[in-house]
Amino acid sequence: MLTVYGVTRSRASRIIWLCHELGLPFKQVPVIQAYRLPDPDASDAPLNTHSPDFLKLSPAGAIPVIQDGDLVLSESLACTLHLARKYGQPFGPADAIEDALMLQWSFYAATAIEQDALVILFNHGKGQAQPGAAQATVTHAAERLVRPLRVLEDHLARHGHLVGGRFTVADLNLAEILRYAQGYGELMEQFPAVTAWLDDCQARPAFRKMWQERLAEPE
Repeated sequence: MLTVYGVTRSRASRIIWLCHELGLPFKQVPVIQAYRLPDPDASDAPLNTHSPDFLKLSPAGAIPVIQDGDLVLSESLACTLHLARKYGQPFGPADAIEDALMLQWSFYAATAIEQDALVILFNHGKGQAQPGAAQATVTHAAERLVRPLRVLEDHLARHGHLVGGRFTVADLNLAEILRYAQGYGELMEQFPAVTAWLDDCQARPAFRKMWQERLAEPE
């Protein structure tokens, strides 16, 4: 059975969402981020990214990690792309061209969107405007996201999905990254096709199942 190491309040959410889409059974080992603990090295600390047992599996000390048979794999996008390719359509590629496009959009999300989307997430609070420097930081991050989101808006307005005219792992990967900026209305309202697509992705039963599991975990 596939094993997913990481709490759902982490990038493991991407893998767990895909497993629910695939109907793929998995075991989850809830490794928590060390920075969330007052003393991750204490003898009674829960399994975390500083724990020696986890570091044997992941020397980088980062979640998520999956174990799929003999394969131990880190980096969440590598994990989702591997599982989608292994289990095939409709979420994985039908051919080499679709495979390349799924890689393209996943890497685009990671390189052109994720960094600034995380800046918005960490500085915008619970969807509320922040004072002073924090708000300026959010504004600048949103400005940098306009160009990549225009590319995404044009593509989705014409095609509806990222690859193959259907929901795939590429949509899942990009939706989970763009979610970080979703609460900043001043940015998202400029891109109606992106907003509608993201709403549709998050209305999927597999996403809702993952999200309920995420909310059930302690913050």
